[in-house]
Amino acid sequence: MPVLSPLAPVPTVACEPTPLPAVVGADLGVPSRSGTVRYGNLDHAASTPALAAVKQAVDTALGSYASVHRGAGWASRLTSAWYEQARDEVARFVGARTCDEVVFTRTTTDSWNLLARVLPADAVVLAFESEHHSTLLPWGPDRTVRLPVPSSIDDALARLDQALATRPAPARLVVLSAASNVTGEVWPVERFAAVAHAHGARLAVDAAQLAAHRPIDLGRWDADYLAFSGHKVYAPFGAGVLVGRQDWLDAGSPYLVGGGATRSVTQFATSWQTGPARHEGGSPNVVGAIALAAACATISGHWDAIVRHEARLLEQLRSGLRSVPGVRLLSIRDGDEDGVGVVAFTVAGLDPALVSQVLSWEHGLGVRDGKFCAHLLVDRLLDERPSATAVRASIGLGTTPEAVDRLVVGLRRLVEHGPLDRWAHDGTAWVLADGDGRDGHAVARPW
Repeated sequence: MPVLSPLAPVPTVACEPTPLPAVVGADLGVPSRSGTVRYGNLDHAASTPALAAVKQAVDTALGSYASVHRGAGWASRLTSAWYEQARDEVARFVGARTCDEVVFTRTTTDSWNLLARVLPADAVVLAFESEHHSTLLPWGPDRTVRLPVPSSIDDALARLDQALATRPAPARLVVLSAASNVTGEVWPVERFAAVAHAHGARLAVDAAQLAAHRPIDLGRWDADYLAFSGHKVYAPFGAGVLVGRQDWLDAGSPYLVGGGATRSVTQFATSWQTGPARHEGGSPNVVGAIALAAACATISGHWDAIVRHEARLLEQLRSGLRSVPGVRLLSIRDGDEDGVGVVAFTVAGLDPALVSQVLSWEHGLGVRDGKFCAHLLVDRLLDERPSATAVRASIGLGTTPEAVDRLVVGLRRLVEHGPLDRWAHDGTAWVLADGDGRDGHAVARPW
């Protein structure tokens, strides 16, 4: 009997532009000062909305939902098949090689902690201080070499080359974010892989901020490991993936000790599985894996439309922000605008936390403020002022041109006239001095 799949095929029409894939909640109404308005989603760098195709795949999978592997019943056999098909779909999405393992995890952070667990004991890890905390911190301070925030691609490559030449070790790993979650700037992964391999080191690529915006090709890049999360690629929370070379993964201790990771257990000894099962102990998040695979399949069939859509929005966002007096866009590489749809900025004389609250209350916009889990980078971009933060606007399939216009108009109004209401800082956050109607906004629980 053929095995059905919840991963619906992506339709294509010859000689016609591919439409953008639909997202769930595109017409979400949110409370604001002027009443309910359509949500302006400019927070995709934190998490993306789910695709309608992902929801359909999950709904299908739940109809025969069962625990995977070792079950003789039809529901378990079917769900197990879908789980392994999801692994194959993710491998295609990232351009994995036939020898690469695909391990399902919870998040990108979880993936890097898994890799840190299996590194050889004498391994040294090199990372730029521009990295997200999830790629900077899991390895441990004693074996992590931090390289300064680079000023350009050539500067980064030269610093990495010098560091590898002067810090020999039996095993070395370079970790690199393919795209910055603060500035959106994209790094040429294949060039960093070449430098790392010239010194006998390996390269691990954090693709969390790239995967939803540009195609990934692990094989062409010649990188050794790669990780990203479902919630960054229009799938729900709870599923991530680590893809890469087998030897360290199969030699290291299991990340999750328990059922599924074991080959045999006796009174005297335990032997462990090899391959992905070694690190997927317990009952895996099969629905999360199916959701992630559905997102990968859908995105893969719409790359041209996605890239065009985001290029237009990013140009609109950058030019609009630059037109507002006092707005400063942050960048690592001055003058180099090769990036995905993530823009961090400051507004002269205004606390970024207040800016984000005003944009939400007065205009129904979702942006983010803070240091975005990249404290060293933000401190560097803001002239080493530890107390300084920024605002971040990030675009994706849930962003409309109208939302970008609303952001620019809202910022200009704020700069020229100030907030429409009185705000006070309670020591933790900015709050409306006369009370926030949203605090009592009645929303039924989803269950």
